[in-house]
Amino acid sequence: MKITLQLEEIAMFGFGIFLFSLLPYPWWLFLVLFLAPDLGMLGYAFNNKAGAFVYNLFHHKGLAILLYGIGICLENHILQLLGIILFAHASFDRILGYGLKLEKGFKFTHLGELGKNN
Repeated sequence: MKITLQLEEIAMFGFGIFLFSLLPYPWWLFLVLFLAPDLGMLGYAFNNKAGAFVYNLFHHKGLAILLYGIGICLENHILQLLGIILFAHASFDRILGYGLKLEKGFKFTHLGELGKNN
């Protein structure tokens, strides 16, 4: 099952790249912004609860799709870009086994505990 989920995430990551190719931005911008959602880890400077909330907000595919959809409706390329970056980044994280965080701590995710063979 793990391989099937990873293949699904690879397809979503590829879809994010395809959607980016439809925007009028240079490819280097995708590379520069790709790791920006990891700024959500700064929430852990306060505590695990705040860290999990902020991290999950920056890695939630539903929010990414919402931003992209609003960007489409408003013909706003910046909102589309933000949605695509969040979506592609979250998919890539899931390929690597990083899931949404639980309030217990950074290494506890909806996909299992980081560092353990799940």
